[in-house]
Amino acid sequence: MKVFVTGATGFVGSFIVRELISGGHEVAGLSRSESGAEALIRAGAKVVRGDVNDLHGLREAAGAADAVVHTAFDHSAADMKLHSENDRKVIAALGAALAGTDRPLIVTSGTGLVRSADGGPVRETDPHATSAVFPRAASEEAADALIAAGANVIVMRLPQVHDTRRQGRISWHIQVAEEQGRVAYVGEGRNRVPAVHVTDAARLYRLALERGEAGARYHAVAEEGVALREIAEAIGTGLDLPVESITAEQAPEYFGWLAELAQLDLPASGASTRQRLDWEPGGPDLLTDLRAAESDVA
Repeated sequence: MKVFVTGATGFVGSFIVRELISGGHEVAGLSRSESGAEALIRAGAKVVRGDVNDLHGLREAAGAADAVVHTAFDHSAADMKLHSENDRKVIAALGAALAGTDRPLIVTSGTGLVRSADGGPVRETDPHATSAVFPRAASEEAADALIAAGANVIVMRLPQVHDTRRQGRISWHIQVAEEQGRVAYVGEGRNRVPAVHVTDAARLYRLALERGEAGARYHAVAEEGVALREIAEAIGTGLDLPVESITAEQAPEYFGWLAELAQLDLPASGASTRQRLDWEPGGPDLLTDLRAAESDVA
């Protein structure tokens, strides 16, 4: 297939590009910089020059492809609502380019937006929050609208994606620890985050593209939940900093804007995804990568 990938020069997207090419697909990746374009060419991909918010350019690139994988998103904490609403527009534009065909569009979301029906790890069939509650859910709402219109849309929900260079949300915990000179977790630190190695996530995108069902939600979850206390201890070892428990009242002073998120228990299951797409994660776990981190924790 000829696959157009947004976010193709980003952390997850760059691995997806290489995975798709190794799987025999022809990839065109979006890049707004010369360095990004050079990286895509080295990987064996074609380059679509432009910005993800250039909706006309996106429609043209998507219209020339057999499939689209959308991973681009501005994850900066500032103005998350604006970034999320921009993503809603991007997904609508990509969907419009594929309207009336069976060509698939994979939309990227997160397991943290999902609400468990029974209090256990969130599953693929559990509903996502609304954008009124979590702005990032605008992406799933945009996917819902396209699915309702009959488009071949698949939602890929990511947990914390990691390798030894990047650890997703945990990178913010590392930054806070460096600034504070200590590593903290709240209470007993039993609250959890799910995780997956970036190579396993990239392989799942390829499998979803090749075997996925229209309208499906998949969870790229290798570990259902890693306790925040264990994460803090791994960070402390890597940074040679003391590790301690703090109270919920002390969390805002230590974590800042991250305080509420640092206290949530967010386990997620990928059992159905593994069965439906014959996906078996094999990469290192989150704690192993944290202990072997090359730059953020070293």
